[in-house]
Amino acid sequence: MKNAEIANLYTLSETIASPLFESLTYPWEALPLIKEFILKLGATLPSDEYEKRGVDVWIHKNAKVFDSAYIGGPCIICEGAEVRHCAFVRGSAIIGKNAVVGNSTELKNVVLFNSVQVPHYNYVGDSVLGFKAHMGAGSITSNVKSDKTLVTVHDSFDNEHIETGMKKFGAMLGDRAEIGCNSVLNPGTVVGRDSIVYPTSCVRGVIPGEHIFKDKDRIIIRRKQS
Repeated sequence: MKNAEIANLYTLSETIASPLFESLTYPWEALPLIKEFILKLGATLPSDEYEKRGVDVWIHKNAKVFDSAYIGGPCIICEGAEVRHCAFVRGSAIIGKNAVVGNSTELKNVVLFNSVQVPHYNYVGDSVLGFKAHMGAGSITSNVKSDKTLVTVHDSFDNEHIETGMKKFGAMLGDRAEIGCNSVLNPGTVVGRDSIVYPTSCVRGVIPGEHIFKDKDRIIIRRKQS
């Protein structure tokens, strides 16, 4: 399933978590490993750059964290990141360099690559968001199926599917993916590099890179700007 492979979704140099992914094929394979990875990495971070706050929370001294934000460990917040008013970071979260976590946004068991924006009322759980990925206001990753069965990743373009064996699996967004306002990314969704999801969409399965999701029956190649 090439469209869902790490190599085709992410620029690993754009995350402090690059070692987490280097031996894996698919990004969701990292989800059960995030917590222990943060604990090990956090203990090695230079004290002249990162301040340890509370239990297993490391925040870069140049990051901006609003007083009203809740930061649960383990968590790493990188240089230049901004965690805004009433954000709720439940733990097992890596917030990349210059990333924005907005007002009332909730994070849980996630890796946000550098310059990711989840700036307005987003829920991001059990997910990996690539370099400069952006989620519009109110868009969320749904991470548990309604019937509580295990998540399967379906790629209708290549007529492939992978049984992940996971009950909790949100979305994998490639570099520069754009998710429109008030969209729902169903469990097991993969959105490729430079792809766009229209506002108020309900998305499932794999959207290849450089495509536009208008609705489930209209997924078209994205025209490059001249």
